[in-house]
Amino acid sequence: MLAPDSPLAPDPSSWVVRWAPEVAAGGTVLDVACGRGRHSRYFVRRGHVVFAVDQAAEAIAALTDEPNIRATVADIEDGPWPYSGQQFSAVVVTNYLHRPIMPQIWAAVAPGGLLIYETFTEGNANYGRPARPEYLLRPGELLGVVNESRVLAYEDVLVSQPKLAMVQRICARKSVNLAMAGG
Repeated sequence: MLAPDSPLAPDPSSWVVRWAPEVAAGGTVLDVACGRGRHSRYFVRRGHVVFAVDQAAEAIAALTDEPNIRATVADIEDGPWPYSGQQFSAVVVTNYLHRPIMPQIWAAVAPGGLLIYETFTEGNANYGRPARPEYLLRPGELLGVVNESRVLAYEDVLVSQPKLAMVQRICARKSVNLAMAGG
């Protein structure tokens, strides 16, 4: 296992780094399909408690040394959503798409919280994997997920780092329901 500060450890996504300062100070972060935890560790270094979920037990085991990461092994595609009824200051998803759980991902964003999402989009097959349509966002698809929100940024672009790829990414702040907030 690479130390998080190792020069060989993968850096957090530049999209995530760009929008991380918008996450409420000290707020909780959910890292969906976290892999080895590059974003989980990044948010912990920023002072957040992170809930990290992945189906790979070995990936989650790599996070057990960090007391501010609540790591969970769960098959979020074929099993129950482990965060039902919970909300977070931010939900981060990168390089992952499973359309049936998009409503649960958006529901996990607290009012006033952020969804920071980045994954591959149609056209990526020209540059490599993933190439199958079920793993590629359709044009504007992320915009359709974030109802009742303020879109801070949205892109559907060709990137060159960390590899040449077509990606779609969004940062959206969930609206606060004023009627429920007493105003």
